[in-house]
Amino acid sequence: MKIDAALHASDLLPSITRLFESATSKIHNLDRSWDRSSGAPVFTINGKYATRGWTEWTQGFQFGCAILAFDATGDQSLLQLGRLRTVELMTPHITHIGVHDHGFNNVSTFGNLRRLMRENKIPHNVWELAFYELALKSSGAVQASRWSDAADGAGYIYSFNGPHSLFIDTIRTLRALALSHQLGHALLAENDRKISLLNRLITHALTSAKYNIFYGEGRDVYDISETRGRTAHESIFNPNDGRYRCPNSQQGFSPFTTWTRGLAWAMLGFAEELEFLSTLPEQSFTAAAVPARQDVLKAFEKAARATCDFYIHQAAADDGICYWDTGAPNLQKLGDWRSAPADPFNDHEPVDASASVIAAQGLLRLGHYLGDATYTQAGLTLSRTLFSDAYRSASPSHQGLLLHSIYHRPKGWDHIPTGRTSPRGESSMWGDYHFLELSVYLQRLASSDPYLTFFA
Repeated sequence: MKIDAALHASDLLPSITRLFESATSKIHNLDRSWDRSSGAPVFTINGKYATRGWTEWTQGFQFGCAILAFDATGDQSLLQLGRLRTVELMTPHITHIGVHDHGFNNVSTFGNLRRLMRENKIPHNVWELAFYELALKSSGAVQASRWSDAADGAGYIYSFNGPHSLFIDTIRTLRALALSHQLGHALLAENDRKISLLNRLITHALTSAKYNIFYGEGRDVYDISETRGRTAHESIFNPNDGRYRCPNSQQGFSPFTTWTRGLAWAMLGFAEELEFLSTLPEQSFTAAAVPARQDVLKAFEKAARATCDFYIHQAAADDGICYWDTGAPNLQKLGDWRSAPADPFNDHEPVDASASVIAAQGLLRLGHYLGDATYTQAGLTLSRTLFSDAYRSASPSHQGLLLHSIYHRPKGWDHIPTGRTSPRGESSMWGDYHFLELSVYLQRLASSDPYLTFFA
């Protein structure tokens, strides 16, 4: 990745303004045209949003887009839409016991609305705030209840695949546990035994850092220094005795290559949780029965640095965009792809702009947390590429905001245009949401508004 050391967040403000001008009408149009009985919109096909029956993990992103767009523009119609749909449709997600996606659905909606009220961007109302906080307390506890013990005394929040499955994705959904803990909540088990949500947040993240991230320390023959920071999408454990068995990948090419959206979830999740945990006093860690504060922060920082370094040096092309998997079999047909700008229109392997936009925020947050300009400038450089005409969907007839998003390449779910052999030109709800979230983050970096955090 070629990093521009002279770029500033303020340089991107005209592009951010254009994005939100386009987003406002697209958000309203999608809400008016979407048949909610078919489920949540997931990704576009020929520029039109479609659903994909799996889990409804993208619904919070749809309404979260409206809330973020209001945050940036002050357009009251967007706030009204976000509030109305959150109350009308998001309640089942609060108590959904079958998924690990609570941070995606509920923090994007209830969490953003709470944050706006705490920032005085919407009028303070005691009962409305209590409604948002009750939802967040419950959501964090429900997610934390999906727990598997590991043989090393640790454990993890298991994915929708079952108790054997640890997904790297869940790092970013830990925001639900963080907010629930911040609000003084705990998970109650048999005989009213209190389970600390901070304990489960930290324990899960430390388990993910240990098993889903490779540090070039020789854990297996492929764990070499040149690929420090690569991630496994999934870690498999024996549910009978909690022993770790092997890496795996559901949406990547193989267990020993890096699915880049999983990498991006780790980059952003660890950086964001560093920001949260650094606000907590030592006694919070002691009360949660986890390692000392400095040891936890050190482990999170190690994971965040490793994954961000891998993105910069191994996963990204010259302009910062990543392809969908660093080991995708036809990348070799692109030659030295890291030394040239990414080609979203090639017929060998698709880029994944949704992974890139998540990674951009991870780089920026880690740079801010560490005071390290390398990560900050890498995030700004990548953001500039994402705002370019090649990736920003400017056409009013295209319902998406961020182009060239990939959902599930192995299953062949992504639309391939007639006459082509690889996907391109489509959007996703998570890509659009994170594009707007990145934009609000950058907008605030360039202004006097409060620094954007989920925990406000």
